[in-house]
Amino acid sequence: MPRWGTCTSKHFRWSSPVAQGVVLCVLTFGVILPICCHRLLYSHYFLKSVYLDSLSDASLQKSYDRGQEALHFWESAASTKSLKDPLETDAKKPDLLITIVTSRRTEGRDYHYLLQVAQQLKSLLKACGDKPCAEVMLCDVESGPSLNEDALLMEKEFLVVRRSPDERWNNKDVANIFEKEKRDYVFCLRKGWHLMRPKNVVVLEDDALPMTDFFPLIKNLLSRRFALNTLYVKLYHPERLQRYWNPEPYRILEWLGLGLFGATILILLLSHCTPLSFTFSPLHLLFLTLYIMAVSELAGRHYLLEIRRLSPQLYAVSPATECCTPAMLYPGNASIRVAQYLDQAFCAKGNAKDMVLYKIARSMPGEKAHSVEPNIIKHIGAYSSIRTNPPLPRLI
Repeated sequence: MPRWGTCTSKHFRWSSPVAQGVVLCVLTFGVILPICCHRLLYSHYFLKSVYLDSLSDASLQKSYDRGQEALHFWESAASTKSLKDPLETDAKKPDLLITIVTSRRTEGRDYHYLLQVAQQLKSLLKACGDKPCAEVMLCDVESGPSLNEDALLMEKEFLVVRRSPDERWNNKDVANIFEKEKRDYVFCLRKGWHLMRPKNVVVLEDDALPMTDFFPLIKNLLSRRFALNTLYVKLYHPERLQRYWNPEPYRILEWLGLGLFGATILILLLSHCTPLSFTFSPLHLLFLTLYIMAVSELAGRHYLLEIRRLSPQLYAVSPATECCTPAMLYPGNASIRVAQYLDQAFCAKGNAKDMVLYKIARSMPGEKAHSVEPNIIKHIGAYSSIRTNPPLPRLI
């Protein structure tokens, strides 16, 4: 028999690790993962052309129903006398201030994002017991001729702050929507600090819906040592950008560590519990490490992160990512430092406030910034208040 025939016979008979590895990869990547993951939105196997429209429509309908429920809830609450007067609160220097930045939306008004977020916060605050977890302040930055009707419904429950007429007049001179967004954000940061002098601040945009374990998670984050020396902690990063194949260096290390750990477990299982020929050798370890890394990336890192929700202690803190500021934690007096930094920058397309903050944290001596994973809030804003919206918003 020719030499190549002998080699082929040696490596591709069933008892050979090469043949077993090929069969394992074909079954995993060609059969099992496509069957299990073709409906998972953040998997590489997701059949976008088949399922995206239906998933997006279902998500929009769910958000609409939740918004209408919140509207009825707050309309009913506003008509009663039982709500507290926010002006009578004596809570100065609260441990935590939740500031919700809101403005009137020209599109997506029927979804009532602000009312959804406020209803969720009210429900979560009830679970805190006699000592409140936080004070809530709504910062209405609407500067147009129309009123922010949703914010008006909140005035009997939460403190609502707005610009004075003079400040509104000055704000009209801002033609760039990204610069206006930044100035609105700075106004809200300063207003919350001057009114409350809080020990810590969370700033939510009005379409950032807190998870049910929001307050225990914030408390846990603030108890960790890193919180003493950080400018901000990002509480949200878009799910579509959470993959391992990403410019974030720490994720490569996480990916490699997961591969080595998974490969070790697999070798132990395969060598003791199956007739397969995998042994604890460097070559087998390398192959199975790459195999686990490929499985985790193709199936979707987002779904692995969900395992961390089992306990607040399992949430991972890493260096801050660039994109998006719908939910930000500012420990200590960091909120006022951020306001000062943002005042010195000019925002425009491609240099919005999230990018400015990221650059500041990387370039300013002594400043650090972090992100937490998985997300602590759900971004429900299918319709943007500052960017052009498509006729039919989609999840990705």
